[in-house]
Amino acid sequence: MSGGGTRTSSGSSTVIRSTSEAATVSEGGRLGSRLVPGDVVAITGGLGTGKTLFVRGLCGALGTERPVSSPTFTLVHEYPARGCTVYHFDFYRIRGAEELTEIGFSEYLGNPGGICVIEWADRVADHLPPDRYDVFIETADDPRVRIIDIARRPGRTGSAVPRGVRR
Repeated sequence: MSGGGTRTSSGSSTVIRSTSEAATVSEGGRLGSRLVPGDVVAITGGLGTGKTLFVRGLCGALGTERPVSSPTFTLVHEYPARGCTVYHFDFYRIRGAEELTEIGFSEYLGNPGGICVIEWADRVADHLPPDRYDVFIETADDPRVRIIDIARRPGRTGSAVPRGVRR
């Protein structure tokens, strides 16, 4: 793996040991290259674990041209991409379900022309669709290392194979 890191896979989950910011961006790009409009990516991790770096790589793989930054104070940034729009949410400061309604969160999730990427997804877990990618990022014992766990939740489809990937 370029940029520093190792990968292990088990079923529908992949665990990456990222040893650099570049590797975290690269892993985001790897997932981004598999996404299709309608997909949802729920990202969970503590402060400073690299969630936005991961999203930067994901958006880059989808062809966004604007710089990616965390929408902490605005809740959502929209990035035009190849064939879709990436909706990047940051729910660190979310105050409650009423705020989700105010921004039209369910309409974003139901938009067949968009890909929703949600930082601090654990704060809105009850409002996420069952069919999604879950990404967990944590700091390892070495504070320079990140452990990234990516799992595909098949929801109602019954398949752990990502959309667009043939068995």
